[in-house]
Amino acid sequence: MEYRIEKDSMGELKVPADAYYGAQTARAVENFPISGLRFPRTFIQAMGAIKHAAASVNLELGLLDEERARAILQAAEEVIEGKLDDQFVVDVFQTGSGTSTNMNTNEVIAGRANEILTGRRGGKEPVHPNDHVNYGQSSNDTIPTAIHVSLAVEVNEKLLPALRHLHRALLDKAKAWDDVVKIGRTHLMDATPIRMGQEASGWARQVELAIERIESTLPRVYELAQGGTAVGTGINTHPEFGRRVAEKLAARFGMPFREATNHFEAQHSKDAAVELAGQLATVATGLIKVANDIRWLSSGPRCGIAEIKLPAVQPGSSIMPGKVNPVMAEALMMVCTQVIGNATTVQVANTHGNLDLNVMMPVIARNLLESITFLANAVRVFTDKAVVGMEADREKAASYVEWSLAMVTSLAPVIGYDRAAQIAKKAVAEGKTVREVCLEEQVLPEDELNAILDPWKMTEPGIPGR
Repeated sequence: MEYRIEKDSMGELKVPADAYYGAQTARAVENFPISGLRFPRTFIQAMGAIKHAAASVNLELGLLDEERARAILQAAEEVIEGKLDDQFVVDVFQTGSGTSTNMNTNEVIAGRANEILTGRRGGKEPVHPNDHVNYGQSSNDTIPTAIHVSLAVEVNEKLLPALRHLHRALLDKAKAWDDVVKIGRTHLMDATPIRMGQEASGWARQVELAIERIESTLPRVYELAQGGTAVGTGINTHPEFGRRVAEKLAARFGMPFREATNHFEAQHSKDAAVELAGQLATVATGLIKVANDIRWLSSGPRCGIAEIKLPAVQPGSSIMPGKVNPVMAEALMMVCTQVIGNATTVQVANTHGNLDLNVMMPVIARNLLESITFLANAVRVFTDKAVVGMEADREKAASYVEWSLAMVTSLAPVIGYDRAAQIAKKAVAEGKTVREVCLEEQVLPEDELNAILDPWKMTEPGIPGR
């Protein structure tokens, strides 16, 4: 491999000849050979957008000459589009401020801008990574801004659409299954009848509330730290810089980004990130419940509950021919478990906003973006490959209802709890249905008994016989 020599404040360093980045990036690569994990595409897109907005604002304010500004804008646009992704080579586990990634971005944009202006890749002339690309900025306000921008983009463009897709699919099932009476189950034991559509409507409402919970965090995510520079005071930047950058980011992404109400809060803590992580964890627990319910109800197909039939998407066993498993539900549940774990990491990381800067921002960004991406993808494939095609086994559901001892519940207000309990015990002992025992013992006239033991009536409010 051919190299060139680049310099930073600590001295000279060899850099690959074809790299756009410079010495600070190369030094970070040497310092942090830790995980092999890089910031995801959306975060790099956000960094490019911030640098683009900054150059545009500095040009408007007369703080950057037009020739340099135009080259920076073109290079930043290429970063936004993903054309230079292979140049972002710094590990996520690095300096807690994310300075290495900020300088990686500055150097790549400067290196590309210099190529645009001179034909020579890299270097610091005529465009300097600090003096021009990073003008009016600090890693300490740029990285928090990139976190918020990338989170907002991922939530709005991936996660919320996926959840809305699942919500619509579950509403469709709730409507289609509203006439299917089945046995309810509490403690995994038989309970009073419920309609399958009612059960599905509960899942749909969980997803609807999940959407509301995530949306409720966005006003804080839309607040951007840009303009606070090193510690929130705004030293070395124009007083209008933060507001103008936020306006340009809002226009680019079509989201209501705005300058932070208080730059000290925005840079010293990551409470909005923790809030979003917590809501994602709440959503994850709800989705585990939905996926697990569907997994239980589809168990079988001959020796389980089997009230729901799931689409078969792949063979389920390497040893048992014909076995098919609820793999889409399992995949979603594993993702949700990861999301809950990621939330814990973000919460712990936020306790290290020591004094005037949080020093665990890269891991906050990585874990939250991973959670959003994984959750969006898992929800979408679960919806498409499991929920949309699942069917109710109406005959199986009806057979469980008639056989269940919980049918005796509707008799209790009429004949008393103790008498109803005796009937249930006899039904168990003799292997009969509640209806059969009641008819044998002439507990009530047959027409009155059938009216009280009507499973449909048990799925609506009311007292049988009254």
